Amino acid sequence: MRIFTINGPLVAETSLLPTAPPRAGFLWIACARREFETQQPQIQATLQQLCGMQLVDLHVSDLLNTQLPSRYDYTSQYDVLVFRRLATGTADTDPAQTPPIKQSGPPVLRRINTSPVGFAVFDQVLLTVHPDDCAVRDAFAAKLLQTGATEVRNGVTLRLPVSPADLMLRIVNQMVDGYLDLRRELTRQIDHWQAELLNPRTRFHNWSTLLDVRLALHRLDEICEDQRAAVQDWTDAVGSWPPADTPAAQRDRDLLAVRSRDVLEHIERVVHHVRRLEQSAETAVQMHFSAQGNRTNDIMRTLTALTAIFLPLNLIAAIFGMNFDFIPLLHRQAGFWWAMGAMVFIALALGLLFWRKQYLARTGR
Repeated sequence: MRIFTINGPLVAETSLLPTAPPRAGFLWIACARREFETQQPQIQATLQQLCGMQLVDLHVSDLLNTQLPSRYDYTSQYDVLVFRRLATGTADTDPAQTPPIKQSGPPVLRRINTSPVGFAVFDQVLLTVHPDDCAVRDAFAAKLLQTGATEVRNGVTLRLPVSPADLMLRIVNQMVDGYLDLRRELTRQIDHWQAELLNPRTRFHNWSTLLDVRLALHRLDEICEDQRAAVQDWTDAVGSWPPADTPAAQRDRDLLAVRSRDVLEHIERVVHHVRRLEQSAETAVQMHFSAQGNRTNDIMRTLTALTAIFLPLNLIAAIFGMNFDFIPLLHRQAGFWWAMGAMVFIALALGLLFWRKQYLARTGR
């Protein structure tokens, strides 16, 4: 468990649960899901001392649920947001979570494995419940400590979180950035498959992998839709808050609304790109079968033209192979050469005719 006290430019970390609310600033209590489950009485008692109330049982169940989709809920004293983020490795998952289905194909498909992160936003406390050894929590905590130390050492003004809600949105925004990085890898992979599908000199065999990609994109689309709905509900809730008492508080409220819309816009970008990737995969498959059909038509057209060229030759050979006593040119010394000359002339004439009509020409690809 990691506990941070953020007061203006000062950021301090401790591992002990506080017994009194801070005089200024706010607290960030970041704990793993296993820690939250085992130390739930102590955490609830701390929330009672700091905020005057505890988490309700249903919200505790939501924070402990590893299969819960992204969602938003609230009470009169606090807000709860569950946001699914990408798992970065085997150490970044919950031991109690059901192991994901082993996926075949490129490594980028194995990255579409998500785990929920829970946020309980109070007036002066932000409680976050992460998977065990969560890389997102550790990375943001290191960035927060570095920013605070830089601000104190250099005397410059850096943008530190001003409220628990602001800190929550920054963490969520960092999670969304992981999806933005994932879309670039998916784009490169699908572009590679498009090149293979449209290459006439290769035969595409990765149909099962391509099907896995389509299913993964559908799953990612559903995840992003849940995320967008949760953040949209949060944004609507922020807009319904009563006006602030002071201009500074109103400014912080406006900044919070702007950051909420920015996070929502990032999620919408991910949704738009995922749907574009789905369309690209569908278009690539359709173009592949269309190109295969065109190549089949070219082959059949060529074979038909060659058959048409040899049909008169077969007719002449069949005529001279009849069992009649008298056939013109059959008993003449030059008859064979006349027949062969006629065959060659007819073949060349038909070949030239079909070439001029482009029946034997290769279609440009």
